[in-house]
Amino acid sequence: MFDVSFWELAIILVVGLLVLGPERLPAVARQLGSWAGKARRMARVLTTQIQDEMNAVDPRRIMDPPPATTAYNRPGVDDLKPRDVASEEAAQAAARDAQP
Repeated sequence: MFDVSFWELAIILVVGLLVLGPERLPAVARQLGSWAGKARRMARVLTTQIQDEMNAVDPRRIMDPPPATTAYNRPGVDDLKPRDVASEEAAQAAARDAQP
C-alpha cells in the first residue's frame, strides 16, 4: 500500500518520539495500530459481502430465460376443489383389474 523504507520509518519514529515523548508514544502507536486493524477488518468484511452478493446473482440466469422443459406446477383453483372420491376409487380398481 505505502512504500515506506526502513530509513523513512526510522525518521517518522524519531520525530514522533521528539514530539510526543517517550511516555505517550507507545499509547499513540497502540491507538494507531488499533485504528488500522479496524479499517482492515471493515474493508475485508465489505469486500466479502460484495463478493457474496456478486456470487449470488448468476448473470446467465438473468440473461437467459428458463428452459421450457422445466415446468413449475403452481397450485391453482382446481387444486382447491373437492375431488370425487368415488370416481378415483373406480379408476384405481379398474387399474388393479387390468394388471395381470
